[in-house]
Amino acid sequence: MSTRAHAQGRPVLITSARRAKSLDADQRNKRYLMTMAVRVACFLGGVMAPTPWNWVLFIGAAVIPPMAVMLANAVDLRREPESTDDDTVDHKELTSGGVVPGSVED
Repeated sequence: MSTRAHAQGRPVLITSARRAKSLDADQRNKRYLMTMAVRVACFLGGVMAPTPWNWVLFIGAAVIPPMAVMLANAVDLRREPESTDDDTVDHKELTSGGVVPGSVED
């Protein structure tokens, strides 16, 4: 396990499976809300800023919505892990177990 990733509060990935759709949607909603909060801050700053700077902030407030939509629609593009043909690696696997003697009661 990577202690560096774990120490930074990020979960350690042990699979190539994509994230659950509910978690992915939550993260995309948070990104969209954060970019919209920056847009509101740009607009309010543009209202209060002096003339040369207010135009910059108003342009920023106009450009941010398309970027927010692109970030909100971003898809998890995690690739499949590259297969290694290394036969020296001892892969653990589940065994079929055995037959457990007993009876079934309803």
